[in-house]
Amino acid sequence: MHGKTIRIHLVDGAPTGVRTAEIMNWTGHALVFPRAKLADVAKRSEMRRTGIYCLVGPDPDNPMRERLYIGEGDSVLTRLGLHDKDETRDFWTRTVVFVSKDENLTKSHARFLESRLIELARQTGRAVMANATSPPRPPLPEADIADMNYFLDQIEMMLPVLGFSFLQRAPEPAIVEESSDSPLFTLARVGVEAEAREIDGEFVVLKGSTARKQGTPSWDTYRGLRDALIEEGKIVEGADTDTLVFAENVSFSSPSAAATIVRASNANGRLEWKVASTGQTYRDWQATRLKMAGVEDAQVE
Repeated sequence: MHGKTIRIHLVDGAPTGVRTAEIMNWTGHALVFPRAKLADVAKRSEMRRTGIYCLVGPDPDNPMRERLYIGEGDSVLTRLGLHDKDETRDFWTRTVVFVSKDENLTKSHARFLESRLIELARQTGRAVMANATSPPRPPLPEADIADMNYFLDQIEMMLPVLGFSFLQRAPEPAIVEESSDSPLFTLARVGVEAEAREIDGEFVVLKGSTARKQGTPSWDTYRGLRDALIEEGKIVEGADTDTLVFAENVSFSSPSAAATIVRASNANGRLEWKVASTGQTYRDWQATRLKMAGVEDAQVE
């Protein structure tokens, strides 16, 4: 895979304010802004173009998860103005808009991208979808479909860089098994046995791992996350009454988040997870890698 350059411009000089983003030799143009800045970005010409948009914010039912609405419009600004008056969009705090610099996106193109983005977001399951339905893809000429799939590829690449993770896919089983960058980590305590690998900056607990069903009285972190994983069927009932089972590979933001879900108690994942082949803790494994890279005194207490 070749490197890519994404050019991000801070319009008002603030990292959390209005930003634009582009990729060299791509006709797309992204605009990212907080909902509070809608009146400010309304003055920008690209907001009156045909495009697609994503409205993102904390899920009211589980603030540890994001809620997401994906839409399209002949004038993105007109659609966002309507959403701003809609009480069902109260979750919305962040916005990302995609239009074309050459203004060649048609209504059919935007509807195609909207349909595919909703489909992909439902597949990844990282956000709670506010879209009630999944619109069908409109018929397009073969050449236009190829162009829109390329446009979509650039959107998928750009979103995580801009701080939106809802399209990041869980690692495929083959990728997990063949990963050479991370050893296999295990956690075997309190009657559970779990395995994990670190892939693309995320800590992935592997399908078939078990988790403790009954949490400890003092457990107060990531409870909402585990409830969501159970509700989504990613963690299911185990063979006995004391355990749950991971029905698929599940990505976590850190080893501690993963260890807490597995143990059903507050946990320091850097100490709980151990390299299967050596018994080395995650913390010591990481310290060894840093030392090999030339970082002295890498041990972190």
